Amino acid sequence: MSERVIPLVDHRMSTLSAAVPSKAIPATGLLGDTLGRPLRDLRISVTDRCNFRCSYCMPKEVFDKDYPYLPHSALLSFEEITRVARQFVAHGVQKIRLTGGEPLLRKNLEILIAQLAALRTVEGLPLDITLTTNGSLLERKAQALKDAGLQRVTVSLDGLDDTVFRAMNDVDFPVADVLRGIEAAQAAGLGPIKVNMVVKRGTNEHEILPMARHFKGTGIVLRFIEFMDVGATNGWRMDEVMPSAEVVQMIHRELPLVQLEPSAPGETAERWGYADANGQHDVRAGEIGVISSVTQAFCSDCNRARLSTEGKLYLCLFANQGHDLKPLVRGGASDEQLSSAIAAIWQGRSDRYSELRASLPPDESGGGRRVEMSYIGG
Repeated sequence: MSERVIPLVDHRMSTLSAAVPSKAIPATGLLGDTLGRPLRDLRISVTDRCNFRCSYCMPKEVFDKDYPYLPHSALLSFEEITRVARQFVAHGVQKIRLTGGEPLLRKNLEILIAQLAALRTVEGLPLDITLTTNGSLLERKAQALKDAGLQRVTVSLDGLDDTVFRAMNDVDFPVADVLRGIEAAQAAGLGPIKVNMVVKRGTNEHEILPMARHFKGTGIVLRFIEFMDVGATNGWRMDEVMPSAEVVQMIHRELPLVQLEPSAPGETAERWGYADANGQHDVRAGEIGVISSVTQAFCSDCNRARLSTEGKLYLCLFANQGHDLKPLVRGGASDEQLSSAIAAIWQGRSDRYSELRASLPPDESGGGRRVEMSYIGG
């Protein structure tokens, strides 16, 4: 096996200024980018900190006790986040996902959730407010999150075997605590719950079937994610990617599957339902999903923007530059100016890294300066 080199790169160093265009861009809810993709989904990172050290996201070799996390003063306040989110909603955003780091580490997060839950889409409908978590704090916080207005949660869980799980989170955290968090979320009505498993060949692919067996028929949607080349610190190698097609085949041999239609435009997961004896989808048994951003790009209908915890707007999970909105937010810009700046950035968007990955030269596809997942969320 070749030696793995993890570059020490500050993922926050490359930033473009967010400029107010000379002519205001009205918010009509129909904003499109250069490829005609609408803006529908906003993912907001509320912290760059996490209490896990998963090797594919925040490897301990980089994110150690000396790592310079952002000071609290650098983070957008809840009121600032809500103000920015309101402009995105005016441009057509219908869904907001709170991420991290680990978002439940952000103190009093329920206050932000309540503020976001009060927003309405251009059609006057409530937003779809959801959150991705590692589940470590979910048992104690699930009911408060629901009471504040959170609708759903997605829990990251990379295996049921306690030894495997402790090794992957690299802080010796027990899987039983995450499972109790999932149960608490179900009891609180935070559903339908999704569970995301990153599959890394040679590490946890033997956990695929146990995970499928465990969650079948529970009402929880299990999704398998290909190990991705996000950022510059996770030591990504193509030979550690297990294609989603193999995952589906493995499960199908024991638990027959039937392909389902996408749940919404821009959906990242390919859906597969458990089949009954007649080869039809057994709704009671539920479904799985596979997210194939390495082997089967879904850039063509990607409608997601990402806002970092300090106010930088990223247009792609694999981006190497963000657009800094904080000077506008804290510098006296009006809502109209902030809204127009966001619109101009999205209208200039042409990102489609996953579609181009195979054709890029090694120095570009290797991701030397791409933003870290722990900074902008998944």
